[in-house]
Amino acid sequence: KETSSPSLGKDRADTVIIGGGCVGVSLAYHLAKAGLKDVVLLEKSELTAGSTWHAAGLTTYFHPGINLKKIHAYSIKLYEKLEEETGQPVGFHQPGSIRIASTPTRVDEFKYQMTRAGWHPTEQYLITPEKVQELFPLLNMDKVLAGLYNPGDGHIDPYSLTMALAAGARKYGAQLNYPVEVTNLNSRSDGTWEVETPLGIIQAKRIVNTAGFWARDIGKMIGLQHPLIPVHHQYVVTSTIPEVKALKTELPVIRDLEGSYYLRQERDGLLFGPYESEEKMKLQESWVTNGVPPGFGKELFESDLDRITEHIEAAMEMVPVLRKADIINTIAGPITYSPDILPMVGPHQGVRNYWVAIGFGYGIIHAGGIGKYLSDWILEGEPPFDLIEVDPNRYGKWTTTEYTAAKARESYGFNNIVGYPKEERFAGRPTERTSGLYDLLKSKCSMGFHAGWEQPHWFYKPGDETGYKPSFRRTNWFDPVGREYKQVMEKVGVIDLSPFGKFKVKGTDSVKLLDHLFANVVPKVGSTNISHMLTPRGKVYAELTVSQLYPGEFMLVTGSGSELHDLRWIEEKVTRGGYKVKIENMTDEMGVLSVAGPYARQVLQKLTNEDLSDASFKFLQCRHLKLSNIAVTAVRISYTGELGWELYHKKEDSVPLYSAIMEAGQKEGIDDFGTYALNALRLEKGFRAWGAEMNCDTNPLEAGLEYFVKLNKAADFTGKQALKQIKEKGLKRRLVYLTLETDDVDPEGNESVWHNGKARTVVIGNTTSGCFSYGAQQSLAFAYVPMELSKVGQKLEVELLGKNYPATIIQEPLVLTEPTRMRLQRKGESPKI
Repeated sequence: KETSSPSLGKDRADTVIIGGGCVGVSLAYHLAKAGLKDVVLLEKSELTAGSTWHAAGLTTYFHPGINLKKIHAYSIKLYEKLEEETGQPVGFHQPGSIRIASTPTRVDEFKYQMTRAGWHPTEQYLITPEKVQELFPLLNMDKVLAGLYNPGDGHIDPYSLTMALAAGARKYGAQLNYPVEVTNLNSRSDGTWEVETPLGIIQAKRIVNTAGFWARDIGKMIGLQHPLIPVHHQYVVTSTIPEVKALKTELPVIRDLEGSYYLRQERDGLLFGPYESEEKMKLQESWVTNGVPPGFGKELFESDLDRITEHIEAAMEMVPVLRKADIINTIAGPITYSPDILPMVGPHQGVRNYWVAIGFGYGIIHAGGIGKYLSDWILEGEPPFDLIEVDPNRYGKWTTTEYTAAKARESYGFNNIVGYPKEERFAGRPTERTSGLYDLLKSKCSMGFHAGWEQPHWFYKPGDETGYKPSFRRTNWFDPVGREYKQVMEKVGVIDLSPFGKFKVKGTDSVKLLDHLFANVVPKVGSTNISHMLTPRGKVYAELTVSQLYPGEFMLVTGSGSELHDLRWIEEKVTRGGYKVKIENMTDEMGVLSVAGPYARQVLQKLTNEDLSDASFKFLQCRHLKLSNIAVTAVRISYTGELGWELYHKKEDSVPLYSAIMEAGQKEGIDDFGTYALNALRLEKGFRAWGAEMNCDTNPLEAGLEYFVKLNKAADFTGKQALKQIKEKGLKRRLVYLTLETDDVDPEGNESVWHNGKARTVVIGNTTSGCFSYGAQQSLAFAYVPMELSKVGQKLEVELLGKNYPATIIQEPLVLTEPTRMRLQRKGESPKI
């Protein structure tokens, strides 16, 4: 039994961790083990109070994401050796786990997931019904079509795990103090914190909120509304079942995805936990409005078996021995959900030295890996690998309590839903974050959700099958996207790009700041360039377009999902370097329309007296002008690679501007296009995308971004020295450009790339993004492969839905950009389209 120590022990600390569940204790363990002195954890009642102590403790290597698999894998490897390291038993069982497919679509999903597992080191197999039955002999096999099997999976006792991590944390010098409640947080002008408790104040260099379902209360102390809500999760434990007792080996954990429950052996009985539908499941909304009741720690909610009747029936059908079993225990406890189930992990934008590790729907499997991930980030100054999907800054002021509740319901109810590519979920939409064109366009297109915004994916025409029809193969948007592609290549199209993150930077040190931040040179007044912010280790933290509008005044533009992720990084550099600049986030006030295609100039020229000719308004120039008497900042750039302008304007001017452009383009056959067509156009031009071809896992040299990286510029930009070393050592892998011979399925990104070598066919890399090329009438993808297999003409294979398709590395790009074609024409050469 753990003994408490209700004292502060010290009045200063490097890091104060608030919350003693498995995640907070894991962070204390990892920071202390890495050698950080003065790590203090404060827990208001006792360790594991909250969600940890009553968790079902499942551990799995499986995750549909890419890098979250690394978090799961690290956790499991750590838990395997924790008892030996700390002398504390952890109750870790590893009988494996099987996901059950009982529909053909689910089998496709398993193949889709296997495609993404090939280039990961963790063991995962698609197994036959016969193998499923051999591993779990008590199953009714009538509906079983296949299984997804992870041999290293299992379950762990959450209490014992936390106590072992606590023992390890103390062994390495961390202080775990409880019961000590944090009553207030004060940020000081130097970026440090005063953490107030009934026992006194601790001064901390940084604080980390790991407070579970109290995390909102901690956030409120500093004016933040963390989008979290407690969900009632129930599981039941049965008495001894003779057939289970008679087994020689422990049963693997099963997840019956159509029945939406997990089931595992618990001693000689079974433990069974369902995820109810969004209509039936229960949220503890009063905790969001009124805070968690004082004194709540190791209490539970009233159980409600009526809510889970249909799941119990599904489980009894799948595992018939359950019918005769008695329920001896029902656990109904709170788990914290964020709107998308994923946790919020990392430093928070807008508050210095405030970090979070909150919103864990699956805290036990995430605890070990997230503790290590955050510890590395804190100590190294950059994340060890890319996990933008758990960045706390993916949410903003648009994330209301109503939105959070609607999304948490949906996420819980959809826990075991089929995970399609290009998935859309519709609860809580639209948010207040709609572009000026939303009402005008919403009935004409299929909208996608991007960081709170609605943005057209593709547009309907008479005769189209409308609506969201997800599939692992080509679906209802395939032909319409081809139509929009043709529109931009042959005529002129308009797309709403308002979700871009948009910042204004000005001040006496603005040029100096940007020279330090970006690997590219600072553009001259009236010019725009593409620039990358690198991490100290030379990875690509972000890609932005930078325009110098007036001397010392810049507009920075980034992707929708990167807005606060990039802003936090920039603000931190400003503070650390003491730069005299003012940064304004203009994202919500500013609309963006892009007009692209061979007739783009003709259409826009009708609306202005400014000369838009190539000689007067060159590629990568920017200027203020009026279109139909509406003020815009026009940048001659287009992610389509065709002739085009991005038009930045006040949000309230979006409708009049759009209407004027559409009217002016009637003769040229102007029409709308969406982001799916934009993606096909950019891939044909060989344009990289941040989050796919480049991120915190890749350096700009292997990503083929040398053109944008000026190693010879005078300024010592972040990552410059690391990049010089990378260049000297030589690259191990490189981004290549592939065409594929497929049938009715196209690459998306993150598929395994195979090579038929002398000995056998092996996985040698992965795709990063892909699509169907409407220009070449075949599939196209970017992929990372070893240098020795990166030559043009190299034959490879790409795995899609369980089948390997032939692929060939080709010279990029497939289609030359419009500025390149014009340049070649001027030289008298005939360019390829």
